[in-house]
Amino acid sequence: MLCALGAPLTQGARFAAGDAAQASNTRVVVDDVGRRVVMPAQVNRIVTLAPNLTETVYALGLEDKLAGDTDQCDTPPAAKLKPHVGGSQNPSLEAIVALRPDLVLATTSINVESTADALAHLGIAVYTTAGDTQTVLQMLDSIERVATLMGAEAQGKELAVRLRARLDALHARLADRPMAHVLFVVWEDPLITIGQNTFIADALRWAESIVLSKENWPHLSLEEVVRLQPDYIVFAGGHGESAESELADLRAKPIWRDLNAVEEGHVVNLNEEAIRPAPGLVDAIEQLARAVHPEAFAEKNEIRNTKFEMRRAPECDSCVR
Repeated sequence: MLCALGAPLTQGARFAAGDAAQASNTRVVVDDVGRRVVMPAQVNRIVTLAPNLTETVYALGLEDKLAGDTDQCDTPPAAKLKPHVGGSQNPSLEAIVALRPDLVLATTSINVESTADALAHLGIAVYTTAGDTQTVLQMLDSIERVATLMGAEAQGKELAVRLRARLDALHARLADRPMAHVLFVVWEDPLITIGQNTFIADALRWAESIVLSKENWPHLSLEEVVRLQPDYIVFAGGHGESAESELADLRAKPIWRDLNAVEEGHVVNLNEEAIRPAPGLVDAIEQLARAVHPEAFAEKNEIRNTKFEMRRAPECDSCVR
């Protein structure tokens, strides 16, 4: 079971009390789970223990400070070339220490408490972000806090503003569209979907999950899916298949093939960005919007093309004359 990193941080030997010269080069912050973290005033080397944190570092343009990440960190592709410290739930402490990080970034959604405690005892600063983010605003706030830790407050604010603007533009474009009822498939067997109190549901103000659940990742039976009959089925866990391939598979499976969405070809495949509280979530949401409401984007293109033709028409007339 995944554990929250909630234990108090133990101050390590390299932050020994009473060492005034050393203390002047440190600062104290409180992370997202209330831990007191003593860290270097200037952060030059970072190790990230979760894919969303690695992606955030790159989105902020701070990849040069990334000393290492985990085996699961694959976005952007360049992240796979960084030194790895093992898996997110069982990283090698020796590998982390060898990278000499000023700061380790962890998250409650995937990392375990014992990893943070062990690193803290070794005198390594660990800042834990809240992995149970329920809104996009919380996600953006977390991005800004991480940026500030790394001395990039301006970049964090700029990135948050840019991502929020893209979502606002998307919602404005789709404001008059009918609500689409969507089944998000995070995992197929057993069938796991999203609840309404997740950052994904919050981002989709123009679409809603067919499942009303207080759980973030509720399990669902296929019989219940048939009863609810979603408008679209969205695979959002990085299954590696194209939408066409996924649709063919579903049409060959009992129960799945009886769904109206499968019969109508309303199947969308998103990569794992759709379930990560990271900047790439906005890309996934935009991709889904285009798949579910293609007419909204086609109309804009048609209007743009019409205006272009109207502007060019007088020129053409003069050329004929």
